[in-house]
Amino acid sequence: MFYVKWAFVITFWVLVVAFFHYTLPQHDVARIADTYEKRIDFGENSIFWTNQGTGDAEGTVNRDVFFIQAFRTDDRPMIYRNEDTGWGWPPYFKFDTANLQAEANNLRSTPNDPQWAVITHYGWRNEFLSIYPNAISVRAVDGPDVRIIPWLNIVILTIVAAVSWAIWVRWRRFRAARIDPMLEDIGEGFDAAGDSFSDTRGRFRRWRDSWKRK
Repeated sequence: MFYVKWAFVITFWVLVVAFFHYTLPQHDVARIADTYEKRIDFGENSIFWTNQGTGDAEGTVNRDVFFIQAFRTDDRPMIYRNEDTGWGWPPYFKFDTANLQAEANNLRSTPNDPQWAVITHYGWRNEFLSIYPNAISVRAVDGPDVRIIPWLNIVILTIVAAVSWAIWVRWRRFRAARIDPMLEDIGEGFDAAGDSFSDTRGRFRRWRDSWKRK
């Protein structure tokens, strides 16, 4: 039971961390190399794409998706998709995909004359599953050493931590006031029943022995 409990706790927190890591905005300093548009047929990895483009018909199985090719400060390539989130999840309420694509295209540069940009996005990049982070915004910066403080993430995580702490404290108080006394009463009831059963069994044995031949 001990191992099952800790396995459940670890699994729960791993899922919580993964949820926030995927959903919260991240900031990459990168050089945009190119932008393009590609027809995507959605398959097993469809959960990592937006459900449908803003204005698209329900049940669309394929559509054109914008992409942004970039190189980060360590020269590693990173590909971003550029899709509207609309009114869905995550709640970025992004409707300006075409404008963002134009901004990214305007910031294209070469290694010899780089124009660095901060690309804000959410999601993960996984080559095996063919999934891409979704770009939310892009802005030019003076150089690759720009310092970015994720104020929104700090605020959201602080609120989540405060709410979690409040729920945990109230749960401990509720358990100490209501659940623990009830469990103690149940345990005492079982103990009393056990003692009564032992007395009854002892009397039965004495009665049965009285009929045996001496």
